[in-house]
Amino acid sequence: MRDTTIKEKRVVARMSAKSEAWIFFDHIVAKAAPSGVHSNPWVLEPDGKLRFEPDYETLARLLGVPLHLRAGTQSGVPALALDVWLSYELRRAGFDRDEVWPRPTNPRILPAAVTSLVKSLPSSLRNQVADRLAKNTSIPGVTSSSAAILGKNYLKQVDVIITDWATGPELLVSTKRMDSSYGKNAPNRIEESYGDAKNLRLRHPLAALGFLFGLRSDILQKEPKTADWLFDLLAKLGQEDDAYHATCLVLMEYADEAALPDAEAEPPEEGILEPGPEPEGEEPPAAIAEATIEEVIDHLPKVTILEDRTPPGLSPSRFLAAMVMRVLGATPVNMHEEARRRRASALPAQ
Repeated sequence: MRDTTIKEKRVVARMSAKSEAWIFFDHIVAKAAPSGVHSNPWVLEPDGKLRFEPDYETLARLLGVPLHLRAGTQSGVPALALDVWLSYELRRAGFDRDEVWPRPTNPRILPAAVTSLVKSLPSSLRNQVADRLAKNTSIPGVTSSSAAILGKNYLKQVDVIITDWATGPELLVSTKRMDSSYGKNAPNRIEESYGDAKNLRLRHPLAALGFLFGLRSDILQKEPKTADWLFDLLAKLGQEDDAYHATCLVLMEYADEAALPDAEAEPPEEGILEPGPEPEGEEPPAAIAEATIEEVIDHLPKVTILEDRTPPGLSPSRFLAAMVMRVLGATPVNMHEEARRRRASALPAQ
């Protein structure tokens, strides 16, 4: 692979790991949906049942980005790869690009009402406002790089959201990832997840509430008993009346030489968010030559999703179908029409 130019190296050096990762995330997602056209994830099985077919190829590429960047857990990039993929899958299901957060372009969090206002402006003014929004990711009350939702008693950062002012939150998914130190870190992640679920479920009972857990597959060899315990608790998280509607496991396999540099260190949990000024958002992605981005993506570390080792009740296919159907079932038929059309188009003609 050719070296990047000196100018490009200087640009990358000034960026945070997360901002640099967004450059590659955005490119991967854009290539998976040329001109914004997404494939239909619904597939009709021979037995007549509909199945949601996830795009695992795109997921594997996204998961390779933090490995390439050597971005450890403290950077937030490894878990962000899961957020980007999940929001991409929801757009494949037919939900609008601006109602699913994080958005596929900067700013990542932008109320749909603001998007509608910008679209209604005269072209010259529209371009100015859109440019300002894209360059400023932390306009208080308007844009942000992450979203906080009020639960029963406190604000909580949620990773993937479908929401609008007219409906309130319709889908809330928390994602977590663990690549090592499983026995030490797993109990904390499960305990936090139970608390998050109850806090959000009690204020938003109609929202589709989900939990997606990314886990490196070497746990199956290194700590098989911990794996069994963790899979069991993840499944139970999606079965209780006051917890999640569905839970998911993404089992990731990659080579030891690609392992994250600080995989032993767990990132600090965001905990209960306090009211106050918005934190500074990530800087917008810088301009890097298309050829450079393509070369990096072509040589990303290989990641494999172990579908056959994932318990059926925790499969991404089942999880995504459950989340989509929960949203559609809680809204009138004249809402989310494209998502309904996509699902119906996979059914046999009557």
